[in-house]
Amino acid sequence: MITRRSLLGAAAATPLLSVPSLAQNNTKVLRYVPASNLTILDPVFTPAAVSITHGYCVFDTLYGMDGNLQPVPQMAAGHTVSDDGLTWEITLRDGLMFHDGEPVRAQDCAASLQRWAKRDGFGQALGAATESFSAKDDKTILIKLTRPFGRLLHAIGKPHSSPAMMMPERLAKTDISEQVTEMVGSGPFKWVADEYVSGDRMVYEKFDGYVPRAEAAAWTSGGKVVNFDRVIWQVIPDPATAAAAIQAGEVDWVASILPDLAPLMEASSDVDLFRQDPFGIVSVIRFNHLQPPFNNVDVRRAVLKAVNQTPYMQSVTASEANRTECLSSFPCGLPGVNELGEGIMNSLDVEGAKQALKDAGYNGEKVVIINPTDIGSIHPHGLITADILKKIGMNVDLQETDWGTVVQRRVSKEPVENGGWSIAHTNWPAISIDNPATNATTRGLGETGWWGWYKDPEMEQTVADWLSAQSDEEAQKLFDKAHARAIDQVPTVPLGQTFRDGAVRSNLKGLLQASVSLFWNVDRM
Repeated sequence: MITRRSLLGAAAATPLLSVPSLAQNNTKVLRYVPASNLTILDPVFTPAAVSITHGYCVFDTLYGMDGNLQPVPQMAAGHTVSDDGLTWEITLRDGLMFHDGEPVRAQDCAASLQRWAKRDGFGQALGAATESFSAKDDKTILIKLTRPFGRLLHAIGKPHSSPAMMMPERLAKTDISEQVTEMVGSGPFKWVADEYVSGDRMVYEKFDGYVPRAEAAAWTSGGKVVNFDRVIWQVIPDPATAAAAIQAGEVDWVASILPDLAPLMEASSDVDLFRQDPFGIVSVIRFNHLQPPFNNVDVRRAVLKAVNQTPYMQSVTASEANRTECLSSFPCGLPGVNELGEGIMNSLDVEGAKQALKDAGYNGEKVVIINPTDIGSIHPHGLITADILKKIGMNVDLQETDWGTVVQRRVSKEPVENGGWSIAHTNWPAISIDNPATNATTRGLGETGWWGWYKDPEMEQTVADWLSAQSDEEAQKLFDKAHARAIDQVPTVPLGQTFRDGAVRSNLKGLLQASVSLFWNVDRM
């Protein structure tokens, strides 16, 4: 782990990340500072943004998302659909190869889809409508449905939060309750396993066997042309240290800059701010629905009554231009989203919440909040929530640790006495939770769903109905029904929508907008 002091000391002795042997053979290196440490390598296993960023380096998807947020072929050459809508055949394009030299086969992709459909919420919705994923031959994936699923390509081409990334069959057969740890994909970069040091450094090398598409790159689709031999991630938890590193030219790209440091970046002639995701992020309080007290919906409603989004947003950005109140369980401004939370959310009714908590039968159960100290966009939220819950009379235990530990611990289903948890905070790229099927914060899949494990068969039936809607009008009614259900049952508490920037050296060109950092198409002028 690097601090500013060690960084300066190291720089005096040896330039950061400038390995002499690389300089001598003119290896072209892109130096990147992720927003957090990378602890889970399997991008299907977790929706964590840093794991998805890693996943897009190593793996590829059958379909990607274009600039209009529509699915287009990526590994696929194309597809056909039977007249009854129940049989899909997806043909792989030529030249696909895994990093171990083996060709990508339809059998690999069928197994990958099968595993993904057990983990991801949208995937589970597709899986529920699927009779089988199989291979017609080495180049043709065969998907047989039990009912029409009009958004199939949107599902397998979703850009964020456990995208359907393709792996060799032997890895894709890993049980979904276990993480894949061997990183062999067919993406534009190879994972350099022996240089991985969690909390410090991750390394990727250009995969010479990757054949980019001919189309221009956009979001997660198009030609993934790599212009660097190596991409080196350097974990720098302290935002000021990361800002100093890019100003000094020691790194090329910092994924996230604290708003307070943005003016400093703007004043630098060698650094530009880069707004990677134009749709912003949505922050949430996530409850553990398996354990008391938040397995009680009336307790969750009491918390909702006490929360005001404004201080949460102000704690991560002072600029009003970088935040917007959103009284909704879906991201405001996206198609189909109506602010149904008006009059229910954002009341900051502490006295009302106290009474509601009493009426709910809260009996002083300990509330463990796991809070990362090294994520500036999340850490203050844990502090604010702890303060609110104490004010309304809850027994709060705020446990602060690093993000990697939070990511590992939040998958524990144990009671708090055995190392479990009650509340965690996180945020989602708005585009990743934009509809009833993709919104993991509102899905009711129970123990097969997102951590927190909210179970709601009524919600799941509404999602299934939405996916089968025969008209736009029917779809909107079902979207609103799912939305109203989420506001009533409070699987999460939305904390508003914010926008943030990263910082890049001014000599970089070709950076792509997306919900995570993408390292193809980028070059140094």
